[in-house]
Amino acid sequence: MLISIIEEVQVTTMIDKRIGKRVKECRERLGITQEGLAEKTGLTTNYISTVERGMSFPRCEKLIILLNGLETSADSIFCDVLDYASEYKASELSKSLSTLSPDAQKRILQMVELMIKQESENK
Repeated sequence: MLISIIEEVQVTTMIDKRIGKRVKECRERLGITQEGLAEKTGLTTNYISTVERGMSFPRCEKLIILLNGLETSADSIFCDVLDYASEYKASELSKSLSTLSPDAQKRILQMVELMIKQESENK
């Protein structure tokens, strides 16, 4: 029983760290500091820091405040920890792909198509 409690704490910590990393990435994408996000949301800089480091997880009310302050969706924060976030990831990859040259897009799409074909054949 003690081992399962320790494993649960470890998994929760990993999830918190991944979510914290996403919060930080979204904040940096906006080009604002922790202080700027704190001013924008009414949360403290210390609180934002603890969330970004994965040391705490925001309760529902504060999570909504953070998401609105980061001008992002919950999908963008939880995509690394949810099993069913592939649509969001596909959308983000599509956006990234569109910034590349046509030749680069073609090469990448050919690789993805080959991987999909191989995966289908392995079933």
